[in-house]
Amino acid sequence: MKTLFEKLGGADAIDLAVDKFYERVLQDNRIKHYFADADMVKQREHQKAFLTYAFGGTDKYDGRYMRQAHKDLVEKQGLNSEHFDAVAEDLMETLKEMGISQELMAEVAAVASAPQHRKDVLNQ
Repeated sequence: MKTLFEKLGGADAIDLAVDKFYERVLQDNRIKHYFADADMVKQREHQKAFLTYAFGGTDKYDGRYMRQAHKDLVEKQGLNSEHFDAVAEDLMETLKEMGISQELMAEVAAVASAPQHRKDVLNQ
């Protein structure tokens, strides 16, 4: 049985999706300010590694955990559910633009918007 990572097209597809996703995020007035001081090369690398792990492309993830990675954004910059939803929306729009099927988009949404991920990102 193929992993979601494989169904999406593997590393090349994840690389392309992450690059297109951040192009969209950096234009999104709801959330772009969270990335104003970020090293976007490193940010893209972290996101690619995380999505590869989350979608079953590897069983190893060496990045920071979601709570740790977003703690200051929540406590000092007011990251909240509206921002989480904006990120999810930008991800879905990116996949739609790439021609990903509705079925696969639903699988991605189930992983990306899982209640535990929301709680971890928002430090709840």
